[in-house]
Amino acid sequence: MAARHRARELAVQVLFQLELQPGNWREPLQYHLDQEPQSPSNRRFAEELVEGAVSHAVEIDSLIAACSTNWAMDQMGALERAVLRVAAEELCWRPLTPVGVVIDEAVQIAKQMAGEEAGKFVNGVLGNMARSRRPGLEQVGARSSGR
Repeated sequence: MAARHRARELAVQVLFQLELQPGNWREPLQYHLDQEPQSPSNRRFAEELVEGAVSHAVEIDSLIAACSTNWAMDQMGALERAVLRVAAEELCWRPLTPVGVVIDEAVQIAKQMAGEEAGKFVNGVLGNMARSRRPGLEQVGARSSGR
């Protein structure tokens, strides 16, 4: 399993946990890292994803809501919201990460953790988001492999 993929999964787990038990994000992240130690770079990447998603939460949630054509935020599953928040952090604040990588990783994590339909939903929302945040990406989302 690629190190960055595991860091993204950890970030999703932490954001999901924060939905159920709001509080300081560092405690649940530390818990997960204690359960499954990571390399320093992987640990740092997971921490950056969580910190970015938390610090930009209002903007990220607004963007997710705008890019979800049929679902309000409170109608989405908590796990899908967590996946979308991590991916939105990467799409918006990490322009060096290829859009296709962000979407494929998010779709894969959504499928693993929430099922096939969650992967399709995440793919659609992130495709819309990528087109709105990185103009010129007409086929994003539809081209994603959706592993």
